[in-house]
Amino acid sequence: MGRISTASRGIALWKFGVGAWIAAVILGAFLWVGDAAGFAPGTSRIMLFHLPMAMMSVIAFWTSMVYAIHALRHREAAADLKSEIAAELGLLFGILATLTGSIFAASNWNSFWNWDPRETSMLVLLLIYGAYFGLRSAVEDEERRATLAAVYNVFAGVVMPFLVFVVPRIPALESSHPSNVWKSGAMSADYRVVLYSGLLGYLGLFIWMFQLRLRAGLIALRSEEGSLPSRAMVE
Repeated sequence: MGRISTASRGIALWKFGVGAWIAAVILGAFLWVGDAAGFAPGTSRIMLFHLPMAMMSVIAFWTSMVYAIHALRHREAAADLKSEIAAELGLLFGILATLTGSIFAASNWNSFWNWDPRETSMLVLLLIYGAYFGLRSAVEDEERRATLAAVYNVFAGVVMPFLVFVVPRIPALESSHPSNVWKSGAMSADYRVVLYSGLLGYLGLFIWMFQLRLRAGLIALRSEEGSLPSRAMVE
């Protein structure tokens, strides 16, 4: 009972900490940082949410690929579940990044969608992972589904860096997105603090959501297999 109570308090503190951190990021974005030069008034703050969300989608998709490789090597149902969950969260962050980017585009470029290289590459990435879930739903046999999904996931993880980091930087494509955001001196100190704090906060949110979804998935596995999941499945 003592260990359970301590674990529950730890989880509660973790939830409170993540929530408080993200709340502080939101307050900092709207009450501390000012307008950035070269953007429509007030719209530069969108980047403080858009960029961390986009980066978190990349982190989540790569996490999914790592678990997919593990699932292929060890044929573990838990690894396949973790790969699926990470891909789900990556798709969620990717959709949110696309929506916030569209709001920014409408304010600065007078259109919600401009077929900009970054917009297009992100759309293609979302379609690739949308097809991943279509593949999972189309195969009924669990072992075959896990194998096919893992192989596809590895393929998607290899293609992703090309779409995210290479295509938008091809000079001939003429992207309207700022190309020097991450360079030293490109942002003022207040923007850097809030931007990196937001990325850290979304990382904590990703871990929290991942754990919640994993517990629910392990309960489903337990009911299907008729046995308790091992410690290795949870970790």
